[in-house]
Amino acid sequence: MTLSSNYAKFFAAILWLIFVSYLFCLPGAALPKADWMSRIWFDKWVHIGIFIGLIYLWSRALGLVSRKNLLMLTLIAITYGFLVEVIQERFVANRSFDWNDLLADFAGSMIGLWIWLRSIKK
Repeated sequence: MTLSSNYAKFFAAILWLIFVSYLFCLPGAALPKADWMSRIWFDKWVHIGIFIGLIYLWSRALGLVSRKNLLMLTLIAITYGFLVEVIQERFVANRSFDWNDLLADFAGSMIGLWIWLRSIKK
């Protein structure tokens, strides 16, 4: 693996983190309000997808293979999800703390971890 390849992986992980942090801080009024979306739990699927991306991209960027490091990354991701919920509750208009979002963050983290582990076994 070349040095520029490592930088590209790290850059992708940083860009994803910045992008999703921006999305998490959008006011509630900026989010789509379609009734069908709430019936299929669209918001929860978005959280799952975001955290799949976070875990996978950061594991790839950091080249994580040890259980200890992967556990640490997962704990950091879950803490990030919790802090996002606190920030939304206190500082973002028309947003609130949602335990179900945190559960979706955890599920996405576990799926991202599983995808990463499968990809390094090949």
